[in-house]
Amino acid sequence: MVLCFSSFIFLTFTLFILSLLPRIRSGSIPCIGATYSDESSADDTHIPPEHIVTAIDSLKLGSLRLEDSDPNIIRRFAYSNTSLFLTIPNYVVPEIAANRSNALRWLYVHVVPFYPRAKITTISVGNDFIDVSPQAVDHLLPAMRNVHLSLRDLGIRKISISTSFSFVSIISTPFPPSAAQFQDPSGIDLMGPLLQFLRETNSSFLINVYPYNLYRLKSEIPIGIALFQEHAFNFRDDLTTGVRYRNLFDMMIDAVVSAMAVAGYENIPIIVTETGWPSASVTRTEGDANMAYAEMYLKGLVRHLKSGEGTPLRKEGVAEVYVYELFDKETKEGTKPPGRNWGILYPNLTQKYNIDFSGSSKIGGAKAWMKMATGISLVLVLSL
Repeated sequence: MVLCFSSFIFLTFTLFILSLLPRIRSGSIPCIGATYSDESSADDTHIPPEHIVTAIDSLKLGSLRLEDSDPNIIRRFAYSNTSLFLTIPNYVVPEIAANRSNALRWLYVHVVPFYPRAKITTISVGNDFIDVSPQAVDHLLPAMRNVHLSLRDLGIRKISISTSFSFVSIISTPFPPSAAQFQDPSGIDLMGPLLQFLRETNSSFLINVYPYNLYRLKSEIPIGIALFQEHAFNFRDDLTTGVRYRNLFDMMIDAVVSAMAVAGYENIPIIVTETGWPSASVTRTEGDANMAYAEMYLKGLVRHLKSGEGTPLRKEGVAEVYVYELFDKETKEGTKPPGRNWGILYPNLTQKYNIDFSGSSKIGGAKAWMKMATGISLVLVLSL
């Protein structure tokens, strides 16, 4: 009887301790990273690779997307916990499509000397290729296949191959999300075979998602929805699915989810390769490109990602999100100023916003509580 009563006390106490654990949503928290390109520096002024490492560490970012895939930068991240996302430049894509030896040559320069000491996870064959090089779209998928096969020839199986698209170029109807479909380039059957390739190789669909750009294209979109502002009447309903959307980011992601479902590939993971909000613009009509709105967007985005809520149509959410971009473009006297500033740091590494991009605090806190609960319960068992 005493033993049964003691067991009852132990069970009750353990359940009480577990009830105190922080509530964590079932969705996973995506890795948050940033993009970097040598174009962030004007003329011959380049940011040293060691400063890029310092910037990533100071911002507590988990991943870095390199638009230029500079080997000097890749080398600096060897033996670090930072994941690297590499990009093959658009002008190289036709060469790689023409001959697999060109794919091997690129890999021998940018991957083989560093992997697996550097945590290279993904390679994008081109960036927004169908917009930048529409005349060469038929080269895209053959180039992706050649890079994938070349990695297999090298015995590398844990680096995924994909290519990135611009949301406004590839999605036919952004709202309601349930009506969205992919639109192929003129005269080219691309999306079906490309999605099939991604499914066969366990790769992700890469998409550049800019609520700022869609907000400017669609005057009926309220600024609050674009900036993750929570207000009672700040929503839009998709009458087909009955889903209520409270931010434009989720609408755009679910439009991609719907388009993949229509094509028959709804389970392919999604990576947001670019997103952000400009803090300045040289165009006078872009009054919404300002520091206050940029900080509101980034804080809202990070808060939403850390919540683990995902999106209404994809509870697990996106796999990774890359903020565009790491540094503002630096301008010198007498040089042409940039169109917009998207950076989360100034060129001198000074932070523009007070944002914690780390996604581990909530999970770490829960683990600490769990350890404490286990320890207390063990002490109670030993005392019985």
